[in-house]
Amino acid sequence: MSSASISFPMLGNWSIDPPNSFVLFGRTFYWYGVIIACGFLLAVAYCMRRSREFGIKQDDLIDNLLFAVPLAIVGARAYYVIFYGHYNSFWDMCKIWEGGLAIYGGVIAAVLTVLVVCRVKKISALALLDLTSFGFLIGQSIGRWGNFMNREAYGYETDVFCRMGLTLDGQTIYVHPTFLYESLWNLAGFIGLHILSKKTVRKFDGQFFLYYVGWYGLGRVWIEGLRADSLYIGGTGVRVSQLLAGLALLASLGILAVVLLRGKCSPEKLWVNQAGAAIPEPVPGPAEEAPAVEEAPAVEEAPAVEEAPAAEETPAAEEAPAAEEELAAEEAPAAEEAPAVEEAPVAEEVPVAEETPAAEEAPAAEEAPAVEEAPAAEEAPAVEEAPAAEEAPTAEEAPAAEEAPAAEEAPAAEEEPATEEAPAVEEAPAVEEAPVAEEPSTAPIPTDFADMMAWMDEELAAAEAEAAEAVAKEERPEKDE
Repeated sequence: MSSASISFPMLGNWSIDPPNSFVLFGRTFYWYGVIIACGFLLAVAYCMRRSREFGIKQDDLIDNLLFAVPLAIVGARAYYVIFYGHYNSFWDMCKIWEGGLAIYGGVIAAVLTVLVVCRVKKISALALLDLTSFGFLIGQSIGRWGNFMNREAYGYETDVFCRMGLTLDGQTIYVHPTFLYESLWNLAGFIGLHILSKKTVRKFDGQFFLYYVGWYGLGRVWIEGLRADSLYIGGTGVRVSQLLAGLALLASLGILAVVLLRGKCSPEKLWVNQAGAAIPEPVPGPAEEAPAVEEAPAVEEAPAVEEAPAAEETPAAEEAPAAEEELAAEEAPAAEEAPAVEEAPVAEEVPVAEETPAAEEAPAAEEAPAVEEAPAAEEAPAVEEAPAAEEAPTAEEAPAAEEAPAAEEAPAAEEEPATEEAPAVEEAPAVEEAPVAEEPSTAPIPTDFADMMAWMDEELAAAEAEAAEAVAKEERPEKDE
């Protein structure tokens, strides 16, 4: 029958007579082997693509294939030889190119090989079998068309609508295209298992492999009963593949029922979810976007906080902590009123100091080095922040404020009668600050920067009080004039 023409009445009145082999580079190649090889490659490609979902490394999958494929061929041939039995020599048994392979023998040999290799490599054999279940269905679905090219694996004569016609020497018989039945059955099983794997979560390793065994067993029990070239057990009328398919179906259903009904399944126990078993798939998004976190050094580049050493130059920045660490209650008023002294730079523009008797009465101003230290006040940017300068109409006479600290430091201040003329203090609103001015008069000049700034605040407050007194003195002569 290998040279018979093929027809399908349900598809119309036509027939084809495809060759079962072709010659390439002087060698004869059979379409049966080419088609099986194509099915194998597609099965491997699919399993490689989905291996990470089952916690299987692609390298481990390839390692298993290197052992399983050759041994599966040996198993398929051994299965056929055992149950066929018509060979005269061992060499005749090895001539696989003359035909004689049984898929069940190949599947059994492949499963046994996977169990051994996985044990050696210390990976889950059940997880790998779940993955290879898809490959079995792909390979068997495509490989069955090799039987079509060889005009084999067909069934008894029939008149069903999907019958296949084989015409040889002008005679045509119509038979069950059992190769087509099995091919479509496996294709349906692959599609169903693929969708199931995408829509649901496995409850335990080996679940999909049991689905495959049950599905293929169910179809093979039915299809094997239609075939005309089945292998039998000895002289009995029992079809070996049909019996094996029935046992596989019952075993898979029994195991699934026991495992699922016990309710002890947990997705956390899956090989892919175990610690160290999951194989992360490289995701370009998070992995490549991670450098964005590295670019965050912009936060480190913000030395604005560190560059705040301006705070060292700015008394205002360190005066606050100094005021908190040191008598905050006493210095607070001085800190608030200090802005009036911030107009000290105007001292250079005010020559009126020569006309005012206050300037003559304070010769000790020349002895005061404190005036030279006052520039620290000029360095303070806080000086510009003080709006109180507008409230002080006596800003032009402020130089006396700078000279005043020296007057307090010098004992000559007590000898001068100018201090006795302070009754004008009663008219000045700064009378309340006078006590603050008397306190630092005997205090030594501190050396610590924070203490120095606090001391300067006190001195400036005292200077303001003296300035108020000087203003009162100057106003009275002007009125007399």
